[in-house]
Amino acid sequence: MPPPEAPATTAPPLRLPAPVLAALPHLPSFWPERRVLAAGDAPPDAAPEGLGAPLAWTPGPFRPSRLAGREVPVLLVVGPGPDPLGAALRHPPARPDLALARRVMAAMAAGRIGAPAGLPETGAVRPGAALLIDPCDPAEAPAAQARLAALRAAAREVVVAPDPFADGPPVLPPADLPRLSPWALLAGAASIHGASRPLALLALAAGVPVADGPLAGADPAETWAAIVAATRAADPFTRRPCSIEQGLAILALWREREAEARGIAACLGVHPYKRDRVRALLASSGPAPGFHGRAMPAIAAAKARGGAVLAWAASAPADLRARCAAAGVELRWLEDGFIRSAGLGAAFRPGASFTLDSGGAYFDPAAPSDLTRLIEAGGFAPDVLARAAALRAAVVARGITKYNLGGAAPSIAAPPGRQVVLVPGQVEDDASVRLGGGAIRRNIDLLRAVRAAAPDAFIVYKPHPDIEAGFRRGRIPKAELAGLADQVAERAPMAALLDRVDAVHTLTSLTGFEALLRGLPVTCWGMPFYAGWGLTEDRGALPPGAPPRRRRATLDELVAASLVLYPRCIDPLTLLPCPPEVLLDRMGQPGLFPPGRFSAIRAAEGWIRRGVARLRGWR
Repeated sequence: MPPPEAPATTAPPLRLPAPVLAALPHLPSFWPERRVLAAGDAPPDAAPEGLGAPLAWTPGPFRPSRLAGREVPVLLVVGPGPDPLGAALRHPPARPDLALARRVMAAMAAGRIGAPAGLPETGAVRPGAALLIDPCDPAEAPAAQARLAALRAAAREVVVAPDPFADGPPVLPPADLPRLSPWALLAGAASIHGASRPLALLALAAGVPVADGPLAGADPAETWAAIVAATRAADPFTRRPCSIEQGLAILALWREREAEARGIAACLGVHPYKRDRVRALLASSGPAPGFHGRAMPAIAAAKARGGAVLAWAASAPADLRARCAAAGVELRWLEDGFIRSAGLGAAFRPGASFTLDSGGAYFDPAAPSDLTRLIEAGGFAPDVLARAAALRAAVVARGITKYNLGGAAPSIAAPPGRQVVLVPGQVEDDASVRLGGGAIRRNIDLLRAVRAAAPDAFIVYKPHPDIEAGFRRGRIPKAELAGLADQVAERAPMAALLDRVDAVHTLTSLTGFEALLRGLPVTCWGMPFYAGWGLTEDRGALPPGAPPRRRRATLDELVAASLVLYPRCIDPLTLLPCPPEVLLDRMGQPGLFPPGRFSAIRAAEGWIRRGVARLRGWR
């Protein structure tokens, strides 16, 4: 996506090093009032300069998470060099926006933004204690020792901890705590002593008084208002300016995803064509996980690194959970998300959303999946529900489905007055059918059940796209469809088809969920993730021992869980973690989902299988 055209301006142009602009194409959006020129002969680390006074920028307290060596700024403190953050603190605005500053401080603390990656988040200062920071710098050792003596002389309870932002070894006596995340350190402290400026700023955001140094006794809101006044925000996905609060939401998302990815040490069963996208999904400040085709090497690698195994759920061996438990290795489950791509995964097109679950595969009703727990727990915040409602409206308005395939809208030949029921076919050996289909395992048996339940309905059968393409099992011979399906909608785009039917009967297909988003009644003959919450007519049942689904959920609560909170989305353009709203925008750009290296072979395989099916009278 090209950056937006800059408005006409008389401000002098800004020269930035060409390598920086290539790596950060959204950078001009921080200065929409100025033309940004590439200075091709400037070194990559050169400070940007206008034609007037020198200009400097720094992420300051808004440093983004490091993702596989990339640090993409979203918020920048801008001012005269060489220390724009210091300049902002020395020259606060005449009319500070204290309300915005307080919101920024709250968002910083809630998102645990600005902390160095990889530090433990557990372990805390005893409530009410004075937190003394070891500077980890020999030059500052005398001052640190003097602070320690003064605190002890005042009979204060003191907890000593290394500066999270320092790299050197401690210079004080053995610390009471190891080097922890700043937010863990600040959780219980009554005051902080000897804090570096980065730590002092986070302390003010956390409401911990700063006892000494340049920010000693500073008013938190006024201090942060000065920083906010000098801060600019740019969205790396849209390449446009954004609000500071929108920028903080992106930084919080990246911090959460980086911490999650850092805990993954080995991947199991991930198809080679998916690995590049999974590497982007698991980008962190730590080493990248290895990919393995067999369980025991993956478990051994994870145990050696002290991390988790991430297994592709549909291809995982049945005893994987037991093997990981015996080795003392954490297991997590990976699958495609519910809005995946523009094109079939079976054609080796990379996906852009995933589900990463600590409890089990979302399509296995017997597993205590994170998705089931989210829905069962409820308690969704009002802003999350509002976001879910807007997302659902956007999905419907744009005709978004899992694969977003093109094609002509189907014509339904139903006589007037007959209810039109859509029955989506499924891949019969798919894990969701094996685990969640209950007594029904074949498409022909599903059609028989639907015809028996709705004898007067006009039934439209939609074969699964992977089956139509010749990639997977589940084709029904044409002769067997007689009397069961009144019409077969081949190669019909699902969104357009859903607009033309009155109801959906399904086994476990995601089409049932997509129908719910559009307000259609859905009957489930199996037990997919969206069944059992009072939103569907359920003909199936949970297997014995499965986690119960007692709660009656609203549609927006289901959407909040399954499309907002549960998936892990990767922007196919920037390869950065993104919110689902960005992914919806990308679905209109099919070029971002190109066929994989082996797609030609896959297409030939599908052509042969389709030809065989025609010769046998299956279609």
